Amino acid sequence: MPIPKYDEITLPFLEILSDQKEHTLREIIDLLAAQFLLSVTEKAQLLPSGQQPVFDNRVGWARTYMKKAGLLESAKRAHFRITVSGLELLQSKPKKIDADVLAQYPEFREFISPKREPGKTPPPEPKKYDDTPLEKLENAFLGLQQTLAHDLLEQVLVGSSSLFERIVVDLLVQMGYGGNRKDAAEAVGRSGDEGIDGIIKEDPLGLDTIYVQAKRWRGTVGRPELHRFAGALQGQRAKKGIFVTTSDFSKEAQDYAKNIEPKIVLIDGRRLTDLMIEHNVGVTLGTNYQLKRVDSDYFSED
Repeated sequence: MPIPKYDEITLPFLEILSDQKEHTLREIIDLLAAQFLLSVTEKAQLLPSGQQPVFDNRVGWARTYMKKAGLLESAKRAHFRITVSGLELLQSKPKKIDADVLAQYPEFREFISPKREPGKTPPPEPKKYDDTPLEKLENAFLGLQQTLAHDLLEQVLVGSSSLFERIVVDLLVQMGYGGNRKDAAEAVGRSGDEGIDGIIKEDPLGLDTIYVQAKRWRGTVGRPELHRFAGALQGQRAKKGIFVTTSDFSKEAQDYAKNIEPKIVLIDGRRLTDLMIEHNVGVTLGTNYQLKRVDSDYFSED
């Protein structure tokens, strides 16, 4: 089944606490995962950052919102239990505990829309909260990254072949290949066919080499191009190759590359721009936001 939204988690979460015992978040996550019949794959699905499982994040925010509304309270470090308000809410037999239900509690309203300085317009109160705040943040960041990748690829496509050569050289050096930039620049860029071909060092000492070919075009790279590249590798007695394109590879080309020797790594336009972003090639840092959390160890008195 689809991973439940966290406003679908709050009611069964609170029902588990109705035993009035202390529970840890990990206990609740495991009980709810079993209740929602989540598969191993669904429980392991990560947020875009890869830092936390989606389900764990949603259960955590369900807890935070109910705690802010006064429906549960911290019993001791990493433990919590239901409050009188929480028991009273369950006794009213709600069909769902969503933002509208939580908004009846002044503490929750203050949490989602704190008092502002005079003259400043407060933000509108949320009507529904399908995604957690962290999910919204990470999805927005992912959208910005995708837009940046698209813009980068357009710049690569409209640039000259020499610019493309410089981009690939800079990227390989930033990734730790080719020795220094001077060595890499001398080793590649030997072709005048709007691409680059050459042999670069796999490591700074040159203990092994990698044959590189790149094609700056908009058409799909098919198996024939990979077949010719594999032949070139064999002619060079090379064991490894990198094929870079600004477009993509056909399924036949991908299957071919997986099943041949020497080893060929395929880098399509999307992966090229992702690597450029990751290794800071052709991009510059904009506004930097730091996401902070409570350091539980700092407050431990054990």
